[in-house]
Amino acid sequence: QVQLVESGGGTEQAGGSLRLSCQASGDTFSLYFMAWFRQAPGKEREFVVVISPSGSRTSYAISVKGRFTCSRDNAKNTVYLQMNTLKPDDTAVYYCAASRLYGGSPQGYRYWGQGTQVTVSS
Repeated sequence: QVQLVESGGGTEQAGGSLRLSCQASGDTFSLYFMAWFRQAPGKEREFVVVISPSGSRTSYAISVKGRFTCSRDNAKNTVYLQMNTLKPDDTAVYYCAASRLYGGSPQGYRYWGQGTQVTVSS
């Protein structure tokens, strides 16, 4: 089992930056693909990025590519999401998730954090 706790959300103006963190505990963190998803009010949960267990590979949603950067520190059991050039459309609850398998669908992830709110004002 893996327990995940996100932090770092908040309110930022358009064009600003925020950094989210997701602290993992439980099973061996370095065995897991880690992903960030987000869910805006009234919308389905959508994929943001997935990072490989070693951190050497990432895959981003088109909507965030070039603005968001995902990284991980396996020694600290933590995955990060650096969000730059924020847009009002980035407003959502952001969730980190863990899976032993690669994927971009929420259904493929067994372990989830509680989410952290990101609000971008125009």
